[in-house]
This record gives sequence, structure tokens and C-alpha cells, in this order.
Amino acid sequence: MTTSETVRFPGASTRTLRGRPLLAWECPGEWLAVSSGSYGGGLGLRRWVLNATVPSGYDRPDPAEHIAEMAGELELEGPGTGLLTAVDVRHEVTAAESGVRASVTTGVGYPIWAAHDAADTSHLVRDHMPGTINAVCFLPVRLSESALVNLVATVAEAKAQALSEAGVPGTGTCTDATVLLCPPDGAPEPYGGPRSVLGAPLARVIHRAVTEGLRVTNPRHG
Repeated sequence: MTTSETVRFPGASTRTLRGRPLLAWECPGEWLAVSSGSYGGGLGLRRWVLNATVPSGYDRPDPAEHIAEMAGELELEGPGTGLLTAVDVRHEVTAAESGVRASVTTGVGYPIWAAHDAADTSHLVRDHMPGTINAVCFLPVRLSESALVNLVATVAEAKAQALSEAGVPGTGTCTDATVLLCPPDGAPEPYGGPRSVLGAPLARVIHRAVTEGLRVTNPRHG
């Protein structure tokens, strides 16, 4: 496995658009990514990532177009992916271990259980809320596509563990989002589960970042 010292991770820059903060990462070239973001989701090569604060009660029907507008204002070029959250992204927590790095914004004003009672419709009024636990993660070596997908599950498991230990009544929020990026070249690591070479440290950094983020008293913007 290539050592992490040979890989230069992009750093997040904090910017402001229309009075609201956002985090922007610009990759050194195109990186392989898996994303559940409103814009640029799926598997593919990405050059940039945005995690942007929006108002509580955000109700634009076109979040992908909104993110594209922000990328245009920032003059970001090429394919990218973007996330939205009602959390002030300046409360972002970064954790790193063994060449793995995760940047997480955490807010649980509307926690839900993933397997809710089918008769309970209270979650439906919350589905429009922007994602409140967003994770942007960087891996130091190429991963197979199946390993990247597996790592998304690893992130979800680690997040749920942190929420459970903190006494949060839920496994997440309705629209949590995750982005994982790795170099596009090299022999791919085949596994991404929580006991794999990269999955284990990723689970730990996600757990630490969410745990620390939950300590913020009022994470929402303004």
C-alpha cells in the first residue's frame, strides 16, 4: 500500500457567499469519489467538494442547481460534488489517523431512527431539512469501487455508534451525506469494512469527529 506521505490531501478553505459560510476543497487533479451529495452524487472522478451552510427550514426545490450556482461563483472548474447543511460549517471537526482524514459537520436537531415505525409519519415533515451530519473523507490510496461503497456503510456505523453513546435518540438525520475521495491511480485496496486496513481508522476518526461535534451547544448558523 502506498504510504500516506506520498499523497497531498487538499485542505478546506472557509469562504462566505451571500452572508453564509461554506467549506471548499480543491483536489490536486481529479480524484475518485463516491458521494451521496445533492450535486455530483454517485461514483466518479471529482475535482472539488463543497459543504455549504443554508438557512434552517431551507426549502429550495433545486438543491443541485443551488450548489452549481455556488460553484460558479467560486469559479470551481470540472466535476465536483456538494453538500448542504443547516449547521454553521465553521463548527467543522477534522480528525485524522493512519493517513485517513475526515471533516465532519454535526447537527442533530431532527434525529430519526433509520427503521422507524411505518405508522409514524412525523419524519415526513422533516425530509426537506438539509443534511445535518455531513462527512467529507480522504483516503491515502486507491480503493476499489466496492470498497468505497463499503466505506460509506462504515461511516454510517461509526456515526450511529457515536450518537448512541451520546444518548441521541436516533441513528442520524433524514438527509445526512457522505463523500469519500481517494487517488485514482495505483493498485486498489479491496476492502472497506470497519476491520479493514483503511476502514478501521476511518471508523475511529468519524466516531471522534461526530462525538466532538455533538459537544457544540448551538451549531446552527446565525
